[in-house]
Order: sequence, then structure tokens, then C-alpha cells
Amino acid sequence: MADTADRDIQGGDGIDTFPFPVELSVGGVGMQVGPMGTGRTWHADAPLERVHRIDFHVVMLFGEGPVRHMVDFTEHEAMAGDLLWIRPGQVHRFSPGSEYRGTVLTMQPGFLPRATVEATGLYRYDLPPLLRPEPAQLAGLRNSLGQLRREYEDTATLPLSLHTAVLRHSLTAFLLRLAHLAASAESVRRPSDSTFTLFRGAVERDFATNHSVSAYADALGYSRRTLVRAVRAATGDTPKAFIDKRVVLEAKRLLAHTDLPIGRVGAAVGFPDAANFSKFFHQHTDQTPAAFRADLR
Repeated sequence: MADTADRDIQGGDGIDTFPFPVELSVGGVGMQVGPMGTGRTWHADAPLERVHRIDFHVVMLFGEGPVRHMVDFTEHEAMAGDLLWIRPGQVHRFSPGSEYRGTVLTMQPGFLPRATVEATGLYRYDLPPLLRPEPAQLAGLRNSLGQLRREYEDTATLPLSLHTAVLRHSLTAFLLRLAHLAASAESVRRPSDSTFTLFRGAVERDFATNHSVSAYADALGYSRRTLVRAVRAATGDTPKAFIDKRVVLEAKRLLAHTDLPIGRVGAAVGFPDAANFSKFFHQHTDQTPAAFRADLR
């Protein structure tokens, strides 16, 4: 977390998104690593205890606990030795009642080469944000993050171009360890299945305009039965339930972050009729959209 001067807030889709604090980066390198502490923020107008989102990755390695932190409207409780990985665009909120102690890494997605981004799963939004490494895994992660921090703070030993290259390599080493931990945690719940992977990607791309299981099956070249079997094996849900959960999440983000009228929120997630959207939202949350928004204000 980093103190920042006032800056413009990005929000092309209507949601306020706080950008990476580049003026505090070293030599223009799109990452920061350092201690967590109190009284920190991304932006003067963004109290951390209010729901917000950012356009960069945050990885927190906690030295103390418990710490409660909300990510995409799910409360997570982290203990000492746990990690929390928040990806760009995810809605989250710091808990004012928790003391954040440990090390925090922030990074821009564009800082790393495309091959590294894919290998480390930087956009695997299906992976759990809270990670609990075993002692040996934690030792490796701490050593790797410590090395990254030392390289980040050493601005005098190497020319800028070499310093940047070393940082990329050190960051990649840490992220590979982190990605392995995240994938291992997820594999306990979800077996690997290319059918589900393709479906998940298609839903992430088209959920705002396509809520039809049959349409996804046709577009991916699978029978509806094959798609149902793959999604149920990977998640325990039907394809329709998976789609609906993604739609509800986006609706919650818009309700929490914007002052858009309820009807426009519904239209943004594929419900041109406001009454149908309100019925859908209440069915899945036991709250009306207006009540959900009021609870967060």
C-alpha cells in the first residue's frame, strides 16, 4: 500500500478504479514491495475501509493475524503466514478493525512479458484469493519475496536497464511459486478440464450479453450434456448457476461502486427490463438491488 498524491480516478465502465501509484515506483518500474502499515491508501479520495477496486495486482503476506478482508463481497480471515492475492478489477475492502502487518507487493500487469503472465495465471479469477501455504512453501515464498524486496530497494548497484531486468526475473520467480500454491489449492476442489476452462473464459468475456447455456455450448462446439457434465465436475454447479453467479457479482460491483440507476445496472449485465433484473437479483441474494446498495452506503 502506498500514500499517493491526488490523481484522476479511472472509471470507463462507471466504476471508480484507482490506478497504480507510478510516481512512487523506482525508476518507472511498474511494481512496489515493502512493509504493510496503518494510515496508507492508494489515493487521497479512497479510504481503504470503503469498497473500491484497483487496476493492479496486490499480494499481501501477513506477519500477524487474524486480519479480515473482503474480496468480491466474500469476507476472508487471514492469519500469520497466509497470503491474499487481489487481482485487477476485483472489488475489495480493508477492515478498519484489523492491523495489517507483513509485506505487500503491488504490480502492474503490463510490467511482465505475456508468456510470464500466462504461466503465472495473473488473470485466473477463478483461483481463491486467500492462500495458506504449508511451512516449506511459506519458507520458499518468504525467501523469494525477501529477495525481490532487496533487489527492488537496491537502486545503486546496477544500471537502470539491468535493475529492471533483475526485478522482472525476481518477480517472476516469486509469482511462479505463488501461482503453484494457488493452483494446488484450487486443484483440491476442481479437477483440470479443458471444457470447463474454455467455458469459464467464454463466460468471463460474454456474461453481460449472453446468459444462455445452449448458446455457450454451441459457440464452444460442445453438446449441452457435455458442458453440464464438465462444469458440474469442476465446480459442483450447473452451467446456468455458474453464469448467474458471475452476473450477480458484476451487478454487486456496479451497485457498490456507482450511482447508476437500478435499471441501468440491470441493462449493463444483460437485463433490459428493470423489473426482471430486480427479480433475478433478489432470487440470488435475498435482497433487492436497492437494499444491497443501501447496506454499503
